[in-house]
Amino acid sequence: MASLLAAIIGYLLGSIPCGLVFVKMICGIDIREYGSHNIGATNVFRTVGARMASFVLLGDMLKGVLAILIVRFFFGNNLHLELLTAIFALLGHNFSLFLHFTGGRGVATGLGVLLYFMPDVSIFILTVWAAVVFVTKYVSLASILAAFLAPVAAFYRGYPLELILFALAAAAFVIIRHKDNIVRLINGTESKIKQGHLPSSSHKDKQEED
Repeated sequence: MASLLAAIIGYLLGSIPCGLVFVKMICGIDIREYGSHNIGATNVFRTVGARMASFVLLGDMLKGVLAILIVRFFFGNNLHLELLTAIFALLGHNFSLFLHFTGGRGVATGLGVLLYFMPDVSIFILTVWAAVVFVTKYVSLASILAAFLAPVAAFYRGYPLELILFALAAAAFVIIRHKDNIVRLINGTESKIKQGHLPSSSHKDKQEED
């Protein structure tokens, strides 16, 4: 019963589409109608700018951590239950109950739960991510490399096998979700990051006509 409740809590909180909710509430637009049509912080950054993207990033990071803390409050300090909660939070973000089982790619939510379990590993991969984005302007490449390095760093830092396997599973999930980006990177057609601004109503109308 504890495992079932942990999975439900993780999935429901993970399913909250922060990008869709925050941008709709504050900017009055549906982020899925712009850019890559993704609800994640990268598309929010490209569409409405850094400030809103920061809110979305923080929300996506915290929802997984909040789910773990709720499970911990009710069931005590149990690593297996917490990891189960984290896995289902990632599943919820990527296959949201509120978005007809679609969603983001799990990078921010994965980073949030890794920060909870392994803060030093998270800081390392976040540094790698930021450096790759700064040099190449490819967020997808940075996310793929950071995900790949997460289980390597966890192993190097001597974390328990359960956490290393979790980092490995989360990394595989993030990389698989970026399969289209990998193809575009290989073909040289991947878009580089560029900050956007709030779309005007005329631009939105033009998109709808197109």
